[in-house]
Amino acid sequence: MNARMAGHENKAGERQRRFVLAITGATGAIYGARLLQALRACGATTHLVVSRAGWMTLADETGLDRVALREAADVYHDQNEVGASIASGSFQHDGMVIAPCSMKTLAAVAHGFDDNLVVRAASVTLKERRKLVLLARETPLTLAHLRNMTLAAEMGAVIMPPMPAFYAKPDGIDAMVDYTVMRVLDQLGIASDVPYARWQGLAVSLASR
Repeated sequence: MNARMAGHENKAGERQRRFVLAITGATGAIYGARLLQALRACGATTHLVVSRAGWMTLADETGLDRVALREAADVYHDQNEVGASIASGSFQHDGMVIAPCSMKTLAAVAHGFDDNLVVRAASVTLKERRKLVLLARETPLTLAHLRNMTLAAEMGAVIMPPMPAFYAKPDGIDAMVDYTVMRVLDQLGIASDVPYARWQGLAVSLASR
């Protein structure tokens, strides 16, 4: 576990907002890396856990250095660290995001199969009625995928596939990633200075068609 624990309380003695972020092996590892950066920029305390396949995807898709990513979090937990703080409901946090969320991880969350720290932390988040956001990444979707999403949603998880919004007129991959990251921050109730275009409406009425 990363020893850098500073920043859990502000000057008034109030606990800073604290979030758990997991990165699994589905494509889209950049979403997790960018969300970690955004959470830190917003002053939140971050607990990071990356699955074995997540590290492989991060290296293949982003080239990010493993040590640098671990040190970007306030606390890093190994996926096999079943005694970690985030494995217990008594550990207070303000929400968890799995970005991206593989279909294997989704299935484990949906069926309560807590075989590693990622899934255990997600199960704890659900049982404590805290926000759990799953950036489920796969296409096309099988019936098993859809049913697992339904089960997770029925337990209170937010199913949030990372889909670009073209009304925002993204000018590249970074803009599309930032759009999804900001939508996740909205789910967590975090205000951010990272710019992205919110929908302002169109001056079109049904009567004009």
